[in-house]
This record gives sequence, C-alpha cells and structure tokens, in this order.
Amino acid sequence: MVIHSQLKKIQGASERMGDTTRQRIKFSDDRVCKSHLLNCCPHDVLSGTRMDLGECLKVHDLALRADYEIASKEQDFFFELDAMDHLQSFIADCDRRTEVAKKRLAETQEEISAEVAAKAERVHELNEEIGKLLAKVEQLGAEGNVEESQKVMDEVEKARAKKREAEEVYRNSMPASSFQQQKLRVCEVCSAYLGLHDNDRRLADHFGGKLHLGFIEIREKLEELKRVVAEKQEKRNQERLKRREEREREEREKLRRSRSHSKNPKRSRSREHRRHRSRSMSRERKRRTRSKSREKRHRHRSRSSSRSRSRSHQRSGHSSRDRSRERSRRRSSKERFREQDLASRDRDRNSRDRSPRDRDRKDKKRSYESANGRSEDRRSSEEREAGEI
Repeated sequence: MVIHSQLKKIQGASERMGDTTRQRIKFSDDRVCKSHLLNCCPHDVLSGTRMDLGECLKVHDLALRADYEIASKEQDFFFELDAMDHLQSFIADCDRRTEVAKKRLAETQEEISAEVAAKAERVHELNEEIGKLLAKVEQLGAEGNVEESQKVMDEVEKARAKKREAEEVYRNSMPASSFQQQKLRVCEVCSAYLGLHDNDRRLADHFGGKLHLGFIEIREKLEELKRVVAEKQEKRNQERLKRREEREREEREKLRRSRSHSKNPKRSRSREHRRHRSRSMSRERKRRTRSKSREKRHRHRSRSSSRSRSRSHQRSGHSSRDRSRERSRRRSSKERFREQDLASRDRDRNSRDRSPRDRDRKDKKRSYESANGRSEDRRSSEEREAGEI
C-alpha cells in the first residue's frame, strides 16, 4: 500500500510538471524533442532494456505531440530533419560499439581461415533465422492465430535441420581444441553478443526481445526519415529552381525590352508619340462631351426660364387688361354721373323760367336724349374693350 501511494504521488507530480511545461512552451520550441514528436526517440523506444538511455535531455510531452500532429496537417514544420540527425548520431554510436566488440573478439579468439569463418557465419545466420521465426511464433500465439503459428513452426523445424548440417560442417573443418573457442558473435543490429551454440530459447529471447526489436524499429524509422527528407528536399529544390527560372526569365525579358528601346529610338519615340496623342485625343473627347453636356443643361435651363417668363408675361398682360377695363368702367360711370347732375341742374333752372307744359316737354326730351347718350356710351365702351382685347 505504501509503495502504491508513493507511485501515485510520483505520477501526480509528473503530470503536474507536464501540465506546467505544456503551458510554458510550445511544440515548436527548441527545448522540445522533435524525435519524441515523431514517436521515434531512442530514450522512449529502449526504455526498460539492457541499454536503457535514461531520461531525455529535452522535453517529452504527449500533449505537445498531439498538438504537433494537428498542426502538421496544415503546415510543414520539417521536423523530420532534426529527428533524422538525432537517430543518425545514435545509430552511428551503436555501430561504433559493434566494431569495438568485433575487434575485442578478434583479439581474444584465435585467427581462423576465411573458409572456416564463412562456415561459422552460416551457422550464425541460421541461428538468427530460427530466433526470428520463434519470436514470430510467440507473437502469433499471443494474438490467437494458431494456424499461422503452426506454419511458422514448420519453417523453424526446417531451419533447425539446416543448422545441424551447418554445425556438422563447421565442426569437421576445425580442430577439437579450437572448436569451443569460436562460439561468440556480435549482433549487427543491437551490438549484443551471440553464441554459436545457443539454444532456441536463448535465440528466441534475443531476437524477440525489446532491445533487438527496438533497434530494428529505430533503424527502420531512420530509413523512412531519410526517404521523407530526400523527397521534401527535392521538392524544395524544384520550387527554388522554378522561382529562379522565373526570375531569370523576367530579367531576360526586361533586358530584351531595354535593348529594343535602345536599338530603335525612333520606334520608341513614335510609340510614345502615339501614346501621348491617344491620351490627348481621349482628353479632348472627354472635354467635348463635358461641354456638350453643359450646353444641353444650359439650353434646358434657358427653355424652362423662357417658358416661365412667357407664362408670367401672359399672366401680367391679363391682369393689366383687367385693370384698364376696370378703370374705363369707373371713368364712364363718373362721367355719366356728372352729366346727369348737370342735366338735373339745367332742368331745375328751366323749370323755374318756363311754363309747366314746356317743362314737361323739355324733361321728356332730356330724358330721351340722356337715354340715347347712355346707349351710345355703352356702345363706345364695349367697342373700346373689344379693341383692347
């Protein structure tokens, strides 16, 4: 219980540390392991093996890997180059250790001829094949694929028979004293030591173990990264070459234009003259159209103003005629009143001097004349009004 609680505390502390780290940095930061983002860091692959490398010096965080996987769908960050350099340095170090182990074996063991070495190498190859087949049988059995595992076991039996024949040939080609000494070999994949006479269980544990499979995974990932980086570099080089060709084409076009202008100054001048002339003509057309539009607007305004004036004149003429008619009517009425007044005064005077009969005759005559005068006045006023109209 105490160990379990301590493990929980350690796990919680590591999770909190991962959360703070994720909040503090992004996946593009230099402190983040690019091999971890691509799921190929040797510190992760070989953890818990005989060659455990310990904790990586750079940041490992699954959340940052998830962020990178999402962002890499829209943008190419070219982290494959960093991961390839990392794996290349690691594999180069492993290959150096392999060469050192081979030299050490060569110093401790007696020298043998090339023919005997080839026979021993054949035994080692068969051991490696048997070990791989047995590891595959165990994997298929764990998956529940019994038929496939049985087929692979048949191949294992055939490889074992070949191994017994190769061992017999190797034993017969060497003396009995030196046969037991020539039994070690360095694995080319993980630089581990293999025995020439190892049993099947030992071979299966080695070739199916996490160390050997981890190195295979790292080497395969390195080859894949090399291929991806080469493709991306080729694509970038093609794009760069295309841009360079476009720039050179543009420069050649500019140079050709400049040369043509320098060789044919008259032609260039005529072109410039035509351009200038076309521009001036277009400007003149615009001016003409503007002047025409202005004249139309002015004509329209003048027509509208003349119409309004004529209407106002007509209205004023009608009003002046009405006024003159009214004045003439007033004048004629005043004159008639004056004449009537004068006639009444004359009648009064005559009536005083003459007899009543004469007065009656005169009154009748005056009334008759006044009536005739009124009709004549009316006719003259009507004639005047008709003449004015």
